[in-house]
Amino acid sequence: MISTVYKNKIMNITIECENEYKDWDIDFAWVISTAKSVLEFYLEQKYIYNESCLKDYDFNSLSFDFLFCDSKKTHEINKQYRDKDYPADIITFAVFADSEQSERFVLDDEINLGEIIIALDKMIDGAKEKGIAKEDELAFFISHGIMHLLGFDHQSELDYNFVVENQKKALESINIHYDKI
Repeated sequence: MISTVYKNKIMNITIECENEYKDWDIDFAWVISTAKSVLEFYLEQKYIYNESCLKDYDFNSLSFDFLFCDSKKTHEINKQYRDKDYPADIITFAVFADSEQSERFVLDDEINLGEIIIALDKMIDGAKEKGIAKEDELAFFISHGIMHLLGFDHQSELDYNFVVENQKKALESINIHYDKI
C-alpha cells in the first residue's frame, strides 16, 4: 500500500499486479510507481477530478488491479464479457465508474476502481511498430487504463482528444514524452 497526501489528508493507494505473460518479467515496483504517479496527477487536476466518478464521494483509499497477459486471453475475455470477437490490447473493467450511482459503494473508506488488463504481446508489438521503448508504451497503457477507471471514455472524437491530451500530460509529469501516439 502506498500513502500520499491528497486534499490535505492521507490517501492510501493499493495496486495489485499479476503477470500471466511469461515472455516479459515485468518490474511490478515500476508499474505501481508509474500508476501511482499517473493517478495522483489526474486527481490533482481539478477539471479531471470534478468530472471523474470520484467527485461526490468521501474516501481515503483507492485500489485497483493490473492483469498482464497475452492477446489470446484478452480475446477470451472480450468474447465472454463484452460480446466482442477480437483480441484487445487493453481491457478495463471500471467497476466503480461503470456502476449506477445508487450501486456504487465505499467500503471502509475505500473505493475499488476495478481492473486493467493488458495484452503484453500486442503492447510490445505496438512499441516496436512505433519505435519506442516497451516501458514507454506500457506507461501509455497504464495512463489510458486509469482514465477509464476514473470514468472517462472515448466514444466521440472530443472525448478521445480529452483522454489522449491528458494522458500525454500525465506521462510528461513523470518524464515520459510520448509523441508517437
